Formats: sequence, structure tokens, C-alpha cells
Amino acid sequence: MARDYYGLLGVNQNATDQELKRAYRKLARELHPDVNPDEEAQARFKEISTAYEVLTDPEKRRIVDLGGDPLESGGGGGGGFGGGFGGGGGLGDVFEAFFGGGGGAGRGPRGRVQPGADSLLRTKLTLAECATGVSKHVTVETAILCDGCTGAGTNGDSKPVRCETCNGAGEVQSIQRSFLGQVMTSRPCPTCRGAGETIPDPCHKCGGDGRVRAKRDITVKVPAGVAGGMRIRLTAQGEVGPGGGHPGDLYVEIVEQQHEIFVRDGEDLHCTIRVPMIDAALGTTVTVDTIMDGPKDITIEPGTQPGHVAVLRGHGMPKLRSGARGDIHAHLEVVVPSRLDHKQAKLLKEFKLLRDRDEAEVVSSGSQNSGGLFSRLREAFSGR
Repeated sequence: MARDYYGLLGVNQNATDQELKRAYRKLARELHPDVNPDEEAQARFKEISTAYEVLTDPEKRRIVDLGGDPLESGGGGGGGFGGGFGGGGGLGDVFEAFFGGGGGAGRGPRGRVQPGADSLLRTKLTLAECATGVSKHVTVETAILCDGCTGAGTNGDSKPVRCETCNGAGEVQSIQRSFLGQVMTSRPCPTCRGAGETIPDPCHKCGGDGRVRAKRDITVKVPAGVAGGMRIRLTAQGEVGPGGGHPGDLYVEIVEQQHEIFVRDGEDLHCTIRVPMIDAALGTTVTVDTIMDGPKDITIEPGTQPGHVAVLRGHGMPKLRSGARGDIHAHLEVVVPSRLDHKQAKLLKEFKLLRDRDEAEVVSSGSQNSGGLFSRLREAFSGR
């Protein structure tokens, strides 16, 4: 069933071009995403933009008045041989591949109203902001609807006219010689750029484009648990299309700044704790300032060895759109003093005499008790 294009704009079938223009402007002021961010309003704005484009095109409007829909496949109907010169998948595709144009019948004007392109900007977040979520204020320079003509592109009560170069077809045809003989090719009209119409008296503010460049301040709600490289999509906040067409989407890409203590691995956080040799031997407590839960104590048990990893369960980063939390992994680095005064050296020698069973030894790389480099390498490669 064909769409009711007149009903979408709230006009009757005998409406003039001026009445169509007034109806579209009135609705655009209420429904445009720059004014009304509601998703239902955005959907309606897209519908009225399409309806205005169809009804201001004489050929498309003729199809509507005959009970057809020019945007449906096949336009206003008509049978014949599917896949002819102007259809998809037929000889027209072959001609277009060789000569850059259609093989016979034209594709018709594309219209002035076109959808806008998507936009991308990047914003920097600290690790804490990624963990807790934040409302980020960003400034974006993009194309917005011209408030002088509300997207129509015309000045005052003027209106577009049929292009004299292509006679409203949106494309021009030419005959070229090739190894197949003479071939007719089509290309977009250089005067109207494929729209099929021109604007003799364009809007003084936008020059007939229906949109202008401007800076906008947007608030981006960043959820907890985001990571660098992720993108947040803001529907219909991108570029407004030519002729005031439906805007594209805006994507905000997260750039996560490096933290001075923690290294992130998904939802887990890793840090290094440097512990003096004596504290590793006797045991101690180290306080770590977590990202979300404040200071937390990590207990270093007596006799803790270098390379030991202490884990704080559930104190890492939150999982996106989930209440789960990662862990904090504290990697122990035992610091051996490089310089000792006379008294310190004497005390360590006395300690060595008390531990006379501890002697340096060369450990075989095949020893199961070895925790050295060769053992770790063997375990790593054996797991492949």
C-alpha cells in the first residue's frame, strides 16, 4: 500500500508548492533533532522530509497522484522484462561498469533533500572517569539546519525551478564511441548536481544548501566501565543533510588516559609494589589507593618471595552494563639494598651465621622446584 505523503505533511492533494513549503517548515520547526531530541520526533522528521522531497518533485508527485509510490521498487508500477537496461542486475550494470553511466533509461533526479553524514569526535577520560561513568560536555562543529530557510534553501517566498540543462532529469546523456560501437552514457547534471532543480534566489544565509556550519555544545553520558577505543552513538546528532535532510549520527570515541599507578587489562587492574627485603622477610602491610573504593590494605606475608602477586578481589574496574567488578593484582618487587653501612653489614653477617644452611646453589633448568627463568619459560612454552 502506498504511503500517504499528503497526510504526512497535513495537506490535501490539491496543495500548491507554496502550501507544501509552509507545511514542511511548520513541522520542521517542531520535529527537527536540533529542537526536539525525542526519538519519535526524529522518526517523524525523517518521514516529513521524505514526503516533502517526493511531493515537490513533479514526476514523483504524478506517481503519487496515480496511486503509486515512487520510492517503492518499480516506482509507479509497470511490468515488462525485469532486469532491463534501467533495472538492477541487467545490461545497465554492464554498461555502467564499462562507461560510468546507464545503458539507456536514466535513473532520475536524486532530489535536493539528502540524509546527512555521520560524525566522529574523540574525548579523553581518566581511569577514574571510565570506572565511575561521567557526563562529559563536548563541543562539536557540524552542519545544522539553516534557521533562515528551515532547510528549503530558498530566499523568502521563492521556490526551486526545474533545471534547464537536464530538464529536471538530474542527469545528462552523451554518446561515446567504443569497441562496441556508439554507446549512450549518463552522468549527473553539472548544473543541478543531480537534483533535477535549481534555486534562482537562494537563501542568503546558507547559499541554497539548507544547512550551515556551527559549533554546538553536547552533553555525552558515558556509562561506567567504558574503555579506550569504545564509541558512544548519539542518534541524529551528526551532520544535517543537504536540503535540511535527516541528520546522521554522532559517534564519540573514548581515549583513555594512562594512569600513574595502574595498568588496565579489561576489568582487572595491575600495579607494582616495591617492598624492602626486610619487610618481605618479616611481613608487612601496604596501603593501595584503589580507583573506586578508597585506600585498601594488602598484607605481605612473612617470607613472601619476589614475583608474588597479591589480589584484591572485586576492587577493579566495573564490567560495562553489569554489576560485576574485576580485581586488583599487586605484583611484588623485592628491593635489595645496594649500599650498606658498617653496622647494617655486621647485622646481616650475624643473620647469615644463624642461617648457615642457606647457601647459594646452581639450580638445573629441569628442576621441578626451580622458580627461575628457565622454569617459567618451560611452563610458558609447554602451555602452547
